[in-house]
Amino acid sequence: MIIELHILQNFAPSNLNRDDTNSPKECEFGGYRRARISSQCIKRSIREYFKSNSLLPPENLARRTQRLVDNLVQRLIKQGKPEEQARQIIRKVIQGINLRLDEKDKTQYLIFIGEKEMAQMADLIVQQWDSLVVSAGDEAKDKKKKKEDSLKSFSDILTGGKAADLALFGRMLADLPIKNIDAACQVAHAISTHKVSVEFDFYTAMDDLKKPEEEAGAGMMGTVEFNSACFYRYANIDCAQLKKTLDSDKELTRKTIEAFIRAAVNAIPTGKQNSFAAQNPPSFVFAVARTSGAWSLANAFASPVWVGDNGDLVQKSTDVLLDYWGKLVKVYNDKDIKAKTAFALDSLEMKGLDDAANLEGLIDRVNQAIAADC
Repeated sequence: MIIELHILQNFAPSNLNRDDTNSPKECEFGGYRRARISSQCIKRSIREYFKSNSLLPPENLARRTQRLVDNLVQRLIKQGKPEEQARQIIRKVIQGINLRLDEKDKTQYLIFIGEKEMAQMADLIVQQWDSLVVSAGDEAKDKKKKKEDSLKSFSDILTGGKAADLALFGRMLADLPIKNIDAACQVAHAISTHKVSVEFDFYTAMDDLKKPEEEAGAGMMGTVEFNSACFYRYANIDCAQLKKTLDSDKELTRKTIEAFIRAAVNAIPTGKQNSFAAQNPPSFVFAVARTSGAWSLANAFASPVWVGDNGDLVQKSTDVLLDYWGKLVKVYNDKDIKAKTAFALDSLEMKGLDDAANLEGLIDRVNQAIAADC
């Protein structure tokens, strides 16, 4: 079963996702410049929403970090092990499973690792402490064999640890590809339904302690780039892949899907929010449950939406999206679709969709559609 989310979200002036020059990210689509929010930014917002709103237990979440050694050292200190010796052993273990470390004990790249995986690794080090405390250069044949077996047991821990966000977004370990995990979720870059131009906010800041007799003028000045856009957002989840990575745990699979829908709808990127406060929830959310295939509706906006003199950008974007959906159904049919449900802030012609009325209704209908499979 595949779950798809199609979201229209209109943001007030903002700079939610910046490039290396601090400009709002953009792209060209349909021959026109569009505002863009990267998929990485959206996924990060979703993961943070999982944690901040306790949508999933901490033990079923993962961390993306280069500081695996430091994390494990702190865990071993709490179990009464001396810090320097613990660090030396952890170094050997991490390098022994082919993950490279730099001079500051950081991994060469960010590693996405589950809380359970880190906990199990720390526990295994404690269990094997005596055998791991081996003086440098002690390479007797039998001890070398035991050491290799021990390192294999550490490698065996890296299964994902039933971390929901890791199962959703996947993991790639360049030095340990056998432990890669296929992502169950695809997230598209959000793009504006209309063409967009970047604008500039010229600002000045005054020195509060400046004396009246001093030279007039601002303490500092500068510019901030921003835009305002109605974004089309798309994501999908392969329920079978998700359940497989979560060790066929049906309850956790359903909780993960629900948590993802809630977070995808409610999470907002944090870029420049203190300057713009663009806290604008989606105006339209459309969920599809299907047995196979996947349809992004981005091409509904290949020709930019134009509101005219009295138009409503969000409403026109919604109408364009639903018209395009109808065209796809007409040409390709909807025999694989088990549920199609939506809700909107404003009234709309549902065009064959089940009116969920609100987020809770949409989640209920998705849960019903996937009950047999997930």
